[in-house]
Amino acid sequence: MRIAVILLTVISAVSAQYIVDDSKGLGPTFDGIGGLSGGGATSRLLPSYSIEVVDKILDLLFKPNFAASLHILKVEIGGDGQSTDGTESSHMHSENEENYKTGYEWWLMTEAKKRNPNIKLYGLPWAYPAWVGKGSGSPYKYPNVTAGYIIKWITGAKRVYNLSIDYVGIWNERNFDSTYIKTLRKALDNASLQHVQIVAADGSFSGISNDVLKDSELSKAVSILGAHYPGTNSNENARKTGKKLWSSEDYSTYNDDTGAGCWARILNQNYVNGNMTSTISWNLIASYYNGLPYYRDGLMTAIEPWSGHFDINGPIYISAHTTQFTQPGDNYLPVDSGSGHLMKGGSYVSLVDSKSKDLTIVIETMSHDHSKCIRPSLLPYMVSPQNAHFTLKGSFLNINELYRWDSQLFNTDETDPQYFIQNGTVKVNNGEFTIDLPVDHVMTLSTKKGQIKGTYESSPSKSFPVPYQDDFEGYEEYSEANYFADQYGVYEIRQSKHPGLGKVMMQVVPQHVISWCGDSDQTITLIGSNTWEAVSVSVQVVLPDVHDVISSVGAFIAARISSGGCSTHGASGVFFWINTAGFWNITADLGGSKHLTNGAMKILSNTIYTLTIDIEDDKITAAIDGKSVASDVSIGSGKGFVAMGTTGYFPAEFNDFKLAKAS
Repeated sequence: MRIAVILLTVISAVSAQYIVDDSKGLGPTFDGIGGLSGGGATSRLLPSYSIEVVDKILDLLFKPNFAASLHILKVEIGGDGQSTDGTESSHMHSENEENYKTGYEWWLMTEAKKRNPNIKLYGLPWAYPAWVGKGSGSPYKYPNVTAGYIIKWITGAKRVYNLSIDYVGIWNERNFDSTYIKTLRKALDNASLQHVQIVAADGSFSGISNDVLKDSELSKAVSILGAHYPGTNSNENARKTGKKLWSSEDYSTYNDDTGAGCWARILNQNYVNGNMTSTISWNLIASYYNGLPYYRDGLMTAIEPWSGHFDINGPIYISAHTTQFTQPGDNYLPVDSGSGHLMKGGSYVSLVDSKSKDLTIVIETMSHDHSKCIRPSLLPYMVSPQNAHFTLKGSFLNINELYRWDSQLFNTDETDPQYFIQNGTVKVNNGEFTIDLPVDHVMTLSTKKGQIKGTYESSPSKSFPVPYQDDFEGYEEYSEANYFADQYGVYEIRQSKHPGLGKVMMQVVPQHVISWCGDSDQTITLIGSNTWEAVSVSVQVVLPDVHDVISSVGAFIAARISSGGCSTHGASGVFFWINTAGFWNITADLGGSKHLTNGAMKILSNTIYTLTIDIEDDKITAAIDGKSVASDVSIGSGKGFVAMGTTGYFPAEFNDFKLAKAS
């Protein structure tokens, strides 16, 4: 007896012991790993890539057993308002207009389904069109109207694109309303959409879980509790509800190796610590300009459609450690029966294939400083190199070997990281095996085979092509022009109402939206680089006759735009305006309060005007229809995007955009 105790002590000192056993039953159902396109306009540049290149990028995201191999695609239900990095077009700009050719999320969902017919689709609103609230500024004032708006998005997806939506949310990171959630559930059921599950409330676990526990009708309406950036933890009331718990938005971290470490840690520990069975990355792909908020906070990066360049970042392959071996419907093993924390830091989870009963174990040993996410703050902890001894029991006792895949994110000798490398097999003897685990390592051990790392060569990086011009004739109506990034309002390709023009970029949002962030009286769309100082640019403008609604309307061409996203309303730059009130002016801000110079001029509606600005050093020259109206006006220093826009929400037209120089 004493010898046995001594031997056990020696073994324990050498390697920690972990049991993987299904004899007492399986754990909760695994619901999948996903990415979020939107919230907002985070995939905006992606459709501007050539078909050949975009096919490669989409393979890297969605193709099964290849690279990220995602299980869930979550998209923004466009609401015509700013939602972080831009606006996304609604399917209903007005109450009587229903259009499923607007926006690019339909295209993205269709392409994802082409690659993986089993991928789950999830829609969530940020902003809402103003008509939904009937002037109240709230999507909850008329719950039947809002529910009807969402139902049309879901049924339109099916009718037009044959897309079946699996999950729908309420209002991203804003207060939920129990009456609306119950109304939405009834509307879904009445529309024969019983299969669509409601995720609530895409904020924190606390409020929604408290109300679900108190309200049986609300509890029946909600299928899943979804929280954002939970720090791998769920609260007691959330667990008491008995609902599925999801981290329905997470990550949001610069996608370098530390970002990959963040993703590795939370993919495991969201389950181990918080019993969450799905984790969704914001964002799916960082395909928006450098200079907009949260640059490169995606699983991969694609910001140069003109060159075809893209970057396959570490989080793609960290995803593969789980996604290529699992499917929604598999089961986790319970904590302490196949999942849990490692003795010297890190975690492990075991998943069992619901059909084949294959076993997969995913292990991570990410250190504190190499796995910090953008939010929430991460409390200090230690990780050390360690040996781990695993014992397989139950139905796993007869396993003889496990296929091994490794990622080493950081090395003590400062050599380059290695991602998702196939390293042969681990032999299992009588249900037991021991592995060495260095720090900052991710390992997958599985009875499954057939995985592929997945990679494509990318074209060399190039700066934005200058000179550049676009007459907008080559696009389908209702699409969006290449490279433009709407920040307020929505600019779509439409047939001009002016007899002298063909297709134009038209601002199509008719009024202020129920905003999610940073509302503005002006609309604006950006293009180019946030580093440009010297610029020469022109565009044709046609202002509409809306005098029965608005006394005067105006439009601008601009350069050196300092900011985008939710703070665009405070953007500085150099703005050259014309206005049907009978003047032109140059301002240093979007709001038009910082005047630099102005002049009187009769500006007519339904008339083509060509606006031109030339900026060099600290001076601007501005012209209308080739005639100079301002020369060598002092503007100071600055740099930023080129832009165009309007004084308000009306259907102004823009045509024949020409960028002659930009540096």
